[in-house]
Amino acid sequence: MPLYMDVHKNVNGLTAEAVADAHRKDVQTQKKHGVNYKQYWFNEKDGTVFCLFEAPNSEAGEKVHREAHGLVADEIIEVKEGK
Repeated sequence: MPLYMDVHKNVNGLTAEAVADAHRKDVQTQKKHGVNYKQYWFNEKDGTVFCLFEAPNSEAGEKVHREAHGLVADEIIEVKEGK
């Protein structure tokens, strides 16, 4: 299954707790869209969040975010894992 990294920029009021809550909501919603949210990273200072997920297509990941909490990504990029 393809692997994607999405980027959320300038998220107002970003906190570690808020990101963890949004990720939890993604995980609760992901199955019905065939998505697997694997990990996230964030920078509280500048309001940036990165989410790594597997999905049949990028639109499925966007649907999960929209349904789970409404915070859709500014950009979604298909990536390959390196070692």
